[in-house]
Parts: sequence; structure tokens; C-alpha cells
Amino acid sequence: MPEPAALHENAVVADAHNDLLMLCARHPAGRQAEYFRRVWLPQLRAGGVDIQVLPVFLEPEFRPEGALRQTLRMIETAWRVEAGNRDAVRMCRTGEDVRETLAEGRIALVLALEGCEAVGLDVGLFETLHRLGVRMASFTHFGRTMLADGSAEDATGSRLTGAGVEAVAACEELGILLDLSHLGATSTDHLLEIATRPLVASHSSAFAVRPHHRNLTDARLRALADAGGVVGINVLAPFVDERDHTVSRVADHLDHAASLIGVTHVGLGPDFIKEVSDSLLRADQHSWDDRAVREFVPGLEGPAGLPRITAELLRRGWPEPDVRQVLGLSFHDLFVKELGVPGSAR
Repeated sequence: MPEPAALHENAVVADAHNDLLMLCARHPAGRQAEYFRRVWLPQLRAGGVDIQVLPVFLEPEFRPEGALRQTLRMIETAWRVEAGNRDAVRMCRTGEDVRETLAEGRIALVLALEGCEAVGLDVGLFETLHRLGVRMASFTHFGRTMLADGSAEDATGSRLTGAGVEAVAACEELGILLDLSHLGATSTDHLLEIATRPLVASHSSAFAVRPHHRNLTDARLRALADAGGVVGINVLAPFVDERDHTVSRVADHLDHAASLIGVTHVGLGPDFIKEVSDSLLRADQHSWDDRAVREFVPGLEGPAGLPRITAELLRRGWPEPDVRQVLGLSFHDLFVKELGVPGSAR
């Protein structure tokens, strides 16, 4: 069996969802890059992260009136982080950017929208957001936007709105990858029906292992794979299991997804938010208080814990190429092929 630490160290590791940008944006503009370098860069390096997707998530107090303003603030924060850490990270707009950045030994940052409150009904804003570096987008979070309903609104049985259908076409033409994590069940099926390019589920796990509205059924996992997409398995305790919050249980989700749709369609979307959640509770953010996550998989509270997943998969007898695939090659290959490529160029 390969030595887990050595395998992990020289593997490509991609994290499709870490809300660290939320905390960077809470600092004064002149200190954001330094905060990232001091707090997050060591964690990413300890976890061997080579590709980091940075979601732009809006806290409730910015919705809806301040959505566009806060989205622009967070996008600017991402560019400030890059400007102050160019020796270590690079914002990537294309697959070639990703390839070059990894070859230089830097971390490739990919900017994403987690919810599109900033867009409203003005689908043309995706072109502006694309110019600013956005390369992934999920239309909603748990609730409702003007494009779609989130999974906490499953009882509505809603498909994508008319503007949501227009947004699919706009994003596909621009080369913005569409993310179905957080979409409601019916909206997910609608997106899978009409998409003409590969999709991602940046941070979702397997419903068959843990029945939760945030996880994907086998039928939806198969449809995602049939469309050429990748699911990033989420490690947040509530989505892993009702009670058994262990690395082994996370590996059960990876086992299930890989056996169902193949390792080339499976990756990691850990959703590391412990520091975010702790910060919100310390700041007494009442609008978040009831939703702040208080339970985490021990050892997987942050990026530094990612080698534990490698060790567990090897312990289970996974072949080394399969481990490398889910650690990062699945998302790497999809990004290299699709990121920023306009529909007219395909």
C-alpha cells in the first residue's frame, strides 16, 4: 500500500467549496491579503490543496437590497488576496490558467457564486460577473432567488424560473460552470434536463448514504455523470450522517458515489465552515445563529485534515490512481476542459 502522506503530498488536490472568502471580506481592505496569508494559506498547504474554489456567499443581512454591493465587495476581496499573495496563489479564469498555476507550484483560485441574489432578473449581469472572474455559479442557497428555489424549499416543487432558464443559456455561452448543489430537487431535475454542458455539484453528498435534502439521489448522481459532470463530496457532519460523524462515514459517501458513477465523476467539496460558523457565533449574528453549524467530523474541521481522507481510502483498499482521481484530478480535468471556454468555441 502506498504511504498515505507521500501520496497526498504529490497528488493534485482540489477543494470545490471553502467559504474562507467570507472571513477574508470581514477584514479591512488593507488587511485581507495578510489575513489570508496568516490564517488560510498555512491550512491550504497543510491539506495539500492545489485548486481552491472560492464561493461568494451572502449573509442574510445583505439580501436582497445589498446583494450586488456585497457580491462586488467579495469579488474584490478575492482579487486583493491574490494581489498580496502572488507568490502562492493565482486567480484562474481558464483551464490553461489552472494548468500553468499548478506547474508553478501555486494554488489555483476559482471564483464562484453561491446564490445569485446579485443578479435578480438581470441575466445580463452574468457577463459583467464573468469579466470580474466568476467561473462557477449556483443559482440559490437554501432559499429562493429569482432564478430558482433552494433545497429547503423542496415542498414548492418548483422548476427553474423563466429567468433561470435564460441564465443557464447565458452561463453556458460564457463558460461559467453551473453548480446544482443547493438547488431544490425539481429545479435540479430541470437543470439536468436542459443543460448542454457539464455541470458540477460542488458540495453535495449521497442521499442513499445519508437521506438529507442537501444530498443527491442515485438518479441525480447518474444524470450528473451522464452530463460529464463531477460531484464534490461534502464533509459537513449533518450531511454525512445523522449521528456517525467520522472520516469513515465520509469515505462511505465516496465509496457509494464512485461505485455508482465512476471515480472520474467524483471529487471533494468539503464545505469547511467551522471557522466561519465560530466567527458568526462570536459576533452574535442572530440572523445566522439558528443555522450555524455546531457539529463537525473530528479531524475534518478544515483543509489540514484532508490527508485523513487519503489515508482512509487507502486503508479500504482503493487503488492509488482512484485515490488521486477523487482527490483532485476529476475537478482538475473538468476545469482544464471547460473553465471559461465560450459555448461558441466548443
